[in-house]
Amino acid sequence: MTTTKSAEFFERSKRVSPGGVHSPVRSFRGVGGTPRFVESARGAEWLDVDGNRVVDFCMSWGPLMFGHQDPEILEAVKTALSRGWSYGTAEPYSLELAELITGALPWVEKVRFVNSGTEAVMSALRVARAATGRNRILKFDGCYHGHADSMLVRAGSGLAEMASPDSAGVSDGVAGETIVVPLNDLEAVEKVFQARGNEIAAVIVEPVPANNGLLTQKDQFLPKLMEIAHRNGSLVIFDEVITGFRVAFGGMAEHTGLKPDLVTYGKVIGGGFPVGAYGGRRDLMDLVAPAGPVYQAGTLSANPVAMSAGIAMLRKLQRDNPYSALRAKTETLANDLEIIAKQAGVLARVQRFASMFWIVFGGIKTSDGFVRAPEETPARQKELFAKGFHSLLNRGIYLSPSGYEVSFLSTAHTDGLIEKFLDAFRDTLKEPGWT
Repeated sequence: MTTTKSAEFFERSKRVSPGGVHSPVRSFRGVGGTPRFVESARGAEWLDVDGNRVVDFCMSWGPLMFGHQDPEILEAVKTALSRGWSYGTAEPYSLELAELITGALPWVEKVRFVNSGTEAVMSALRVARAATGRNRILKFDGCYHGHADSMLVRAGSGLAEMASPDSAGVSDGVAGETIVVPLNDLEAVEKVFQARGNEIAAVIVEPVPANNGLLTQKDQFLPKLMEIAHRNGSLVIFDEVITGFRVAFGGMAEHTGLKPDLVTYGKVIGGGFPVGAYGGRRDLMDLVAPAGPVYQAGTLSANPVAMSAGIAMLRKLQRDNPYSALRAKTETLANDLEIIAKQAGVLARVQRFASMFWIVFGGIKTSDGFVRAPEETPARQKELFAKGFHSLLNRGIYLSPSGYEVSFLSTAHTDGLIEKFLDAFRDTLKEPGWT
């Protein structure tokens, strides 16, 4: 594939934008090479500025459940645009979407729309602190919750130590309010609560960690985590920005039967437009201004075009209920990829959950053969994934461009397109350098 125009655009972009991109992973820094500049997309494929047609398994990082330019969502957006695209005042479309969500999800008694997952998390944490009168937040190493200052931290040297900043520009004081413990370690959670339980406002967790690999947890992890938190008077926040409405209509809360105190959403509820939301118990959400003392505002929140896209998306998800078919298709894809790897003599596991998957290269040394925490990822994952990523891309297959990010299936991924992926993977593993 030729990438002449993409390379030219990338050089131009670096002169006017940090790193040439508007979100770091788009720069291909994790895999090397030149990022593709997409000109258009439809269904499960996009066309780049050099004219290369590629099967997309990134799907805008998850929200495109029905692929690019789904006709029903597109029609809803066109209708919304014909009415106007920003009002700065109350409108009926956010009301309809809020009623749809609260009517279907009993753990979301009230909801507030914002513009991003980061904003949703930031606001939910503020509510938790106000509700409990406590300042500290417990999060897990390997869970990503956006780029709010207090979430950009990593674990300290001890289980109950305060975290140190994981980004320049984050003060030690802000980082010091966040406690980070290892994933899949309930003993560590218990020790932290024994030491600091009366200081912790909330535990925030990705119920399926999907930003540092697809780190599926054992079944007892979430219920026990909630029991420990509630026993100590702390709230539990499910960050379902990725999993909400993707793994099931009600996300992981529905899948597990658990009822978080607060939950954050994004991705799917905007139908591909920039939307986030936070919601939960009525008493907690009534703390938010203007009903209560917790201030949060947004001039472009509940944009009518994005709300209309979200309504169309969620209605179609309710009507078509694609979840079981997508799960089965993802399971088959994962199994077929592993069979191809085994036949080629390449160490590879495809971890999956619902319609999400993550290819792990190199030998996994855990007792059950799964990666459940960041430190369990094979040492050569970055190197080998980058090799496979570019080989697949040159054959017309686009995975999420990082060895630590997940990829996604949509209803637009036909059997023929998946077969193209399998053929490309088979040819990729015939190349030298996998051992």
